[in-house]
Amino acid sequence: MKFLKYIFILVLLLGATSSFAQSTLEAASEAYRIEDYPKSIQLYEQVLAQNVSESKESAEIYYNLGNAYFRNGETAKAILNYERALLLNPGDNDIRHNLRFARTRIEDKIDTSDSFFLTNWANGFKNLFNSNTWATIAIAFFIAFLACFAAFLFVRRMWIRKTAFYTGIVIFVFMLVANAFAFSQKNSRINRNTGIVMAASASILTSPDANSQELFRLHEGTKVKLNKTDGNWIEIEIANGSVGWTSKENVEII
Repeated sequence: MKFLKYIFILVLLLGATSSFAQSTLEAASEAYRIEDYPKSIQLYEQVLAQNVSESKESAEIYYNLGNAYFRNGETAKAILNYERALLLNPGDNDIRHNLRFARTRIEDKIDTSDSFFLTNWANGFKNLFNSNTWATIAIAFFIAFLACFAAFLFVRRMWIRKTAFYTGIVIFVFMLVANAFAFSQKNSRINRNTGIVMAASASILTSPDANSQELFRLHEGTKVKLNKTDGNWIEIEIANGSVGWTSKENVEII
């Protein structure tokens, strides 16, 4: 009986938590609608903090929070939250559109280093779906591959066996690609190695030493790749391939 009592209490607590989160989301949406952006940001941040404490993340909340920050004139924080939303849902066109627009408001305009066109094509194709969707597609391909394998083994007609054999090879390749994309997307979510410059102006130095030579400066909203850390310093790389060191407090991980 005590066990059932504890289960009942737990269910009530979970229901209350869910109800609180939903009401807070509704209040945040209403604050955004009436253009009370600071209040909307505060409420969305509350929901976000609760979700993070429960090891849950929502692309929708990051997206809405990014919109509120953008409307409030905080472009760097808007970009940060759009990037986090895109990491969870890379195929969302609304997120990509708002992120591109927000980037037009930042100071640094960095040309990207040339990449092999097939690499760009593969990355674009990979970003059509998130890791869970690619995993589902991989499972579907695996089931189709098993069907082709069974047809090859048990069907006597030669043309069906040949068709099953060659179709199975193609499906097997697609299954490997879907698995690779799923793994890559999940790895990007877990091992986050990109960040957004949050400082108004960040010095990028030759080494992790405040007295070292300054290479260049970056401004808030610029996206960087995080290579390695050394104490309170972090080595960053920008889109054109330039590398340098800056203080960790200048960058927030996506």
